[in-house]
Amino acid sequence: MYLTLVFLPLISALVAFFVRFIGNKYAAYICTSLLGFTFILSIKSFYYIALLQNSCYIQTLPWLFGENLIVFWGFLFDSVTCTMLIVVTSISFLVHFYSIEYMGSDPHLGRFMSYLSFFTFFMLILVTADNMVQMFVGWEGVGLCSYLLINFFFNRIQANKAALKAMVMNRIGDFGLSLGIMALFYVCKSLDYHVIFSSILLFVDNSFYFFNIKINLITCICLLLFIGAVGKSAQIGLHTWLPDAMEGPTPVSALIHAATMVTAGVFLIIRCSFLFEFSETALDILTILGALTAFFAATTGLLQNDAKRVIAYSTCSQLGYMVFVCGISGYSTSLFHLANHAFFKALLFLTAGSLIHAVHDEQDFRKMGGLAYILPFSYSMLLVGSLSLTGFPFLTGFYSKDMILELTFSTYLIKGTFAYILGVLSAFCTAFYSFRLIFWAFLAKPNGYKHTYSHASESNFFITFPLGVLALASIFVGYLFRDMFIGVGTSFWNNSIFILPENNFVLESEFIPVYNKLTPVVFSFGGLIIAFCFYNFLIKKIFIVKIFYIKFYTFLNKRWYFDKIYNEFIALPIISFGYKITFKFIDRGILEIFGPTGLITNFTYLSKNISSIQSGLMYHYLFIILLGITITLFTVIVIIQKMLYVSTNLVLIFILAVIGSSLKN
Repeated sequence: MYLTLVFLPLISALVAFFVRFIGNKYAAYICTSLLGFTFILSIKSFYYIALLQNSCYIQTLPWLFGENLIVFWGFLFDSVTCTMLIVVTSISFLVHFYSIEYMGSDPHLGRFMSYLSFFTFFMLILVTADNMVQMFVGWEGVGLCSYLLINFFFNRIQANKAALKAMVMNRIGDFGLSLGIMALFYVCKSLDYHVIFSSILLFVDNSFYFFNIKINLITCICLLLFIGAVGKSAQIGLHTWLPDAMEGPTPVSALIHAATMVTAGVFLIIRCSFLFEFSETALDILTILGALTAFFAATTGLLQNDAKRVIAYSTCSQLGYMVFVCGISGYSTSLFHLANHAFFKALLFLTAGSLIHAVHDEQDFRKMGGLAYILPFSYSMLLVGSLSLTGFPFLTGFYSKDMILELTFSTYLIKGTFAYILGVLSAFCTAFYSFRLIFWAFLAKPNGYKHTYSHASESNFFITFPLGVLALASIFVGYLFRDMFIGVGTSFWNNSIFILPENNFVLESEFIPVYNKLTPVVFSFGGLIIAFCFYNFLIKKIFIVKIFYIKFYTFLNKRWYFDKIYNEFIALPIISFGYKITFKFIDRGILEIFGPTGLITNFTYLSKNISSIQSGLMYHYLFIILLGITITLFTVIVIIQKMLYVSTNLVLIFILAVIGSSLKN
């Protein structure tokens, strides 16, 4: 059953390759059906492994054999894996189902379905792997599929740029991850999880030199692994690819942002909790960087005007929450928020796709307005997803998001307070831009073209069914699974997550002051109320705000100038260096002169010039002979002088004496 679960998406992807024999529609139906079976098997494995507490380990074919490196194709099924399986397969199945209609008119529907299935397959390889090498295969596989899916409309230049940007940014993170994997092998002489996690206690106090800097061994490994997570989960610094990934079709955005790609980095941190727990420095960096990511993305989303881009920045912000709670050892809470976030974020993206589909592919929500009466179902779905995202009481997002902030406050550490403050401010911004999107798209006065409104209508069953299912999940999942996932004393994780006793703040979070527990909810309501008042009663005064705060507005609208900094201070100098130095000076200069082609050309030119010396005149030949003798004599004198350390005059007298005796004889 378990291997079938993993390889059904691969079979689905291969079936779609034969689309020319079976047709686009049949390929889409077959792929969706196989993903449905995969989801059913995931539920069954969740029951047997997570609920009945029976972990499963499967070792199959041998793969790599070296002197010390032995890697098998192995699969590990525990509570963490089965939770991820439910998230990945459920969202993937619904996205496949949604794509049947959304991409139905595209002539390359079969290829699109194949890419989606490959995406799911590599994500399943990543989460079920029992060793770092196999995990890295899935890690690189989802990166490849993201490139193919973002660049699905390959005739669009912006899609090409976005796909390349995603690939390059992720390669920076992958370089750090590969170094971390090498360091683990250097230390533990194995890359299997059970060997690494069981032997790491032997190296807690060890240090080694990295770039000539003495650093704790575990800290160095954790930071290298975290660099990989920064690239994949779009933390601040390597986050710029995430908003640009919106160039792909909307189902791709839903799959990347909800269940695959961006969750891989958070999953890696949770899986390696056995390592991170022994590095206080790495945990501090996780907390600070995650909090900064949450705040940065939330403030940036305030003034974006593309519907999908706003939701993308909310993804970046929520990933920051997941990372900084890992920094205070709240791995189970992070995974709980990851699962909850997958449902309401998929709902937001798919609803945005239905909305964009209805208004003739218009993504700027300022050109919409008044759609609440025309598209009531989409309005309801976007409202449910947005309220769950903002942490509205008793919806799914409330149970995990507020728990994250309670945990950070209960640490009573500087890093925890820092993360708590930025997390609360981010909650305020999230509520503000969520209502801003709803207002401009559905409640404001119509601001689009007449023919857009005359043809706008709700989508059919293939689009509305996934939205309804995800809406139910966005309402009830948090309530149903809260005690199981993050309840005090729960045994659900069954040693698949490791937390040192002194780092476990779950019990303390139950006894923090009530006003600190209510602060995130108050700030979220404050964001909703301020946005409601601002856009309902002060809508005509917006231009005044822009005039007086134009620099602040531009700063947020231009995404904190990260792209400008990267382009002007990193990309342009590198391009200039590549053209002026490596191309013009080295390639076209040194290598062309002293390389094989250059040497042959120069010798040919020199031989032609030497041949012109043969003039046929005797005094020319005598001059060349005397010049040669002089140069030879001078060279011999210098060599003898350097070797014997004698005077030049003595060497000259000796040479003349030798020449004179030879002439006499």
